[in-house]
Amino acid sequence: MRVEIWTDIACPWCYVGRGGFDQALAAFPHRDQVEVVHRSFELNPQAENGNVPIIDAVAAQYGRTREQQIAREEQAAAMGRAVGLDFRIGGRVFGNTFDVHRLIHFAGTQGRHAEMLDLAFRTNFADERSIYDRETQVALASEAGLDGTKAREVLENPDAFAEEVRADERLAGELGVSGVPFFVLNRQYGVNGVQSAEVFTKALEQAWAEGQAA
Repeated sequence: MRVEIWTDIACPWCYVGRGGFDQALAAFPHRDQVEVVHRSFELNPQAENGNVPIIDAVAAQYGRTREQQIAREEQAAAMGRAVGLDFRIGGRVFGNTFDVHRLIHFAGTQGRHAEMLDLAFRTNFADERSIYDRETQVALASEAGLDGTKAREVLENPDAFAEEVRADERLAGELGVSGVPFFVLNRQYGVNGVQSAEVFTKALEQAWAEGQAA
């Protein structure tokens, strides 16, 4: 069985949503026969890197007050902690995630896709360190088990793995994915947004049962 997951590293709901899915998958009896494919999605493809606090940037983008955005962050943090994730608020900055997505695709060629993705999420949300800094990106690649020199070469070549990211985004459009996180099971079932482990368990069981029947 294949599960495809569209996420963006800057998305708190993606961080939390994957936590719920991971809980369900860990308890799924057939987890060793589930292929998880992580796919790229950019919520703000035109974003520029800088030092603007994420709370201020997103509040302005969606027409919220700073207090309203802080409340949403606190809600996401509480949901994240409920599934065992560290989640801090107040220190993240706004930026462009395209290079991180390219690096994650590079990691996939080395069998380290999930490790790179997890490190990027934890760095952003648990550590509140900027994932947009080139040296941080290279350091994370090395921590994920990749060759740091090759990772730097990828990052310094804007064409490297760019098409892979764009292909994921085109596929999202073809499947009608307009927001993340989004989970697609066997190209038959879609689960949108942050859901409980119970919801993911039911989706896994249904997709597995129908796959076996077929």
